[in-house]
Amino acid sequence: MDESPVQTLDSMFLVQTENGMLKMRVEAGVMERYSNDTMSYELFPKGLSVFAYNDDGLLETTVRSDNARHETTDEEEIWKAYGHVVVRNVINMETMETDTLYWDRAEKEIYTDCYVKLFSPKGYMQGFGLRSDEMARRSVIERPFNSYGVVVSDTASVIVDTANLIGPLPK
Repeated sequence: MDESPVQTLDSMFLVQTENGMLKMRVEAGVMERYSNDTMSYELFPKGLSVFAYNDDGLLETTVRSDNARHETTDEEEIWKAYGHVVVRNVINMETMETDTLYWDRAEKEIYTDCYVKLFSPKGYMQGFGLRSDEMARRSVIERPFNSYGVVVSDTASVIVDTANLIGPLPK
């Protein structure tokens, strides 16, 4: 690989649409592209934020990381987020934290073999390894710890989806 990038972008903002519907938005402070004959990759040394939207156009999943790498070869394309990685499914109200996360676009899967914490309205789990679909709708910890926490919620509580809310927030 070359020592210097072939392209550098400051304040990157990318929007992906499908049939006129917003599917994904990607933001990064800096993107550096490196390339040679067999492989190219992009580094995001100042972090990466991804916002994924469902078929109804609602924000469903967010991913934030301190660093990221997008690697493309002739055979595959892999995204790697590392540092402090937080994945949030807004609709399911689940949050996952880990230090390394991979996204395989071809398989439409996110995964890690690292330590992971999973927070949901039904409880808290932690362990090693996680597999999920790319929208983090069905996250499964592969080797969970024996202990877990359960959140008991009041039936009178109100949950506000602030990401998709239109109008003022209730006080």
